[in-house]
Amino acid sequence: MTPNDGCSRRRRVALVLATIWLSGCATDTFDVARLGACPPVVEYSREFQAQAAEELTLLPEESAIAVMLSDYAVMREQARVCE
Repeated sequence: MTPNDGCSRRRRVALVLATIWLSGCATDTFDVARLGACPPVVEYSREFQAQAAEELTLLPEESAIAVMLSDYAVMREQARVCE
């Protein structure tokens, strides 16, 4: 038996215990609202919304921007629910 065997064994025991303790922390539920992970929802004035709607009508149908704006509307609603 070499003098390092005891030290190495203690190190392994410490690593096993640390792993057990850290994995015990991972059993808690994940609460998104508690962490402040909900993005803020920017409020737009009625005038600005009217201007955006007007500009949207000028785009070709099924344009990439129109599709992206539709996705953005869904994300805004999800952010409102998250708060």
